[in-house]
Amino acid sequence: MAKTLIAFFSRADENYFSGAMRYVKVGNTEIVVNDMKDMIEADTFKIEMKNPYSPVYMTCIEEAKRDLQSDARPELTNYLESIDDYDTVILAYPNYWGTMPMAVYTFLDRYDFTGKTILPLCTNEGSGMGSSVQQIKKLAPGADVKKGLPVNGSNAANAGKSVKRWLADNGLA
Repeated sequence: MAKTLIAFFSRADENYFSGAMRYVKVGNTEIVVNDMKDMIEADTFKIEMKNPYSPVYMTCIEEAKRDLQSDARPELTNYLESIDDYDTVILAYPNYWGTMPMAVYTFLDRYDFTGKTILPLCTNEGSGMGSSVQQIKKLAPGADVKKGLPVNGSNAANAGKSVKRWLADNGLA
């Protein structure tokens, strides 16, 4: 039986919304993932950094920029033992500097995605998927990386219809 994993990185605390900063208890990506869990049967894994970025948005983006520039692979708080049981991996993350957070790179580096389908979902405030899909293809050779779904973070709570359509287009809903 085909199994699906939703692996996601999401950031709460102070976030950027359409030109303004706002504190949130649940990050935009996690909001979308929580809705997705009601739409399909899937296991979930939250990608969390052992040393998370600052809760202050402007400090966070500088830390993320530094990690991107140094091609860092931040240590995660935990790891899946294996992804062998999964046929499909939905990889959800916010757009950081035109790509994924480096913690997502850590996750992708850790496992062999050969023969698996990866469905990227990227929350953003207007920058779309950036180069993240190309990066996933580089980091997960042998995977079938499908067309990603960009979700406007400010509208994450109302993205259900587009997420459901995207899942259906990929044979999951």
